[in-house]
Amino acid sequence: MAAITLDIPDSQFQRLQELAKLYNLSPEALLLANMESWLTNQPNAFNDAAQYVLNKNSELYQHLT
Repeated sequence: MAAITLDIPDSQFQRLQELAKLYNLSPEALLLANMESWLTNQPNAFNDAAQYVLNKNSELYQHLT
């Protein structure tokens, strides 16, 4: 397993600790859960956005080809 060290402002770290405590998790566990969610959903979000742009501009693209 790889490790990452992040430098974040104290105010953000305090907020992270508060959220972790709210969910009864360690700050590391909260970050890991959110990172896994982001990495899992990211490709779908990009594909959805790309498809929207392609559909929206399809007539323009036809004139350019």
